Amino acid sequence: MDRGFWRGKRVLLTGHTGFKGSWLSLWLQSVGVELLGYALNPPTTPSLFEVARVSEGITSVIGDVSDYEHLRQVVVEFQPEIVIHMAAQTVVSTSYLDPVANYKTNVMGTVHVLEAIRQVNSVRSVVVITSDKCYENREWVWGYRETDSLGGYDPYSSSKACAEIVTAAYRNSFFNPNDYSEHGVAIATARAGNVIAGGDWTANGLIADIVRSLLQNQAVQIRNPYATRPWQHVLDALNGYLMLAENLYNKGTAFTEAWNFGPYESSVKPVGWIVEHMMSLWGEGAAWELDQASHFHEQIALSLDSSKARLKLGWCPKLSLEAALEQIVSWSKAYQAGEDMNQLTKATIRQFMEMDS
Repeated sequence: MDRGFWRGKRVLLTGHTGFKGSWLSLWLQSVGVELLGYALNPPTTPSLFEVARVSEGITSVIGDVSDYEHLRQVVVEFQPEIVIHMAAQTVVSTSYLDPVANYKTNVMGTVHVLEAIRQVNSVRSVVVITSDKCYENREWVWGYRETDSLGGYDPYSSSKACAEIVTAAYRNSFFNPNDYSEHGVAIATARAGNVIAGGDWTANGLIADIVRSLLQNQAVQIRNPYATRPWQHVLDALNGYLMLAENLYNKGTAFTEAWNFGPYESSVKPVGWIVEHMMSLWGEGAAWELDQASHFHEQIALSLDSSKARLKLGWCPKLSLEAALEQIVSWSKAYQAGEDMNQLTKATIRQFMEMDS
């Protein structure tokens, strides 16, 4: 990313109180963005948003993307140049428990964000974050490409496919690339893998479950040690989103499509490998056991082909899976020791940015 590009830009980030949103908020703060975050209260206790004091230095608006009128008012008053739509219901198991709320947030929330953008003339770049789970999962051993079919077995996955379709419809109908000279808005979607980092307390998330159990000196309960996922550090995915937003702003229609941001094949590992590696890094007292309870349906194999992002955007992952897991353990132990997590998290972001120089 070009740090100079972001200085002084007016950016609206939905979902800023979540795990990914908190990391991105701290990053955007560090490069001088005028940032307005719009989201519900933090979804977990504890949360990275509160632990790392993310609200310092930004305008934080507590609101629901399902509330169109409130969202519209905020967008009209703020007049953003760049919109990164990250607000979502993000947990597969939660989508089974409350599918209506899942679709209301992930589908209609996306409609509301795009409709609000239509009410202003300030926006030039829009990135809608969906998920690697938006693809029709055929349990392939190779990575899905942006041209593969959308789908979803469970409500969460299908809602993310729906968000992709909604975005494409708005782009075609109201922000058509052929009419770019008239509206000046470039819209793309981004699909990342399983992002991991310190500060994740998401319910039923693997890393969150592992860290929570380790901090409480309990054995980690694992549902499916054989499921494989495209694991990547959150900063690698966020770097892709920011590079995409820059290119949409500067070059417009050349980038108005879907983009995968996944790790290298070497980081596509089974859950069991992740658990064993985390146990080894944590040290004495770490243990795990198989959870014998019945669970919701989960896909076994999933990975992304990010060739397009590497070729056209010049994006590539910087952190290996091993380095990402080491960072999680060190972050979690620092939190356990009562260190200043705002400064530590910002230092992690600075170190990541310096990998460019």
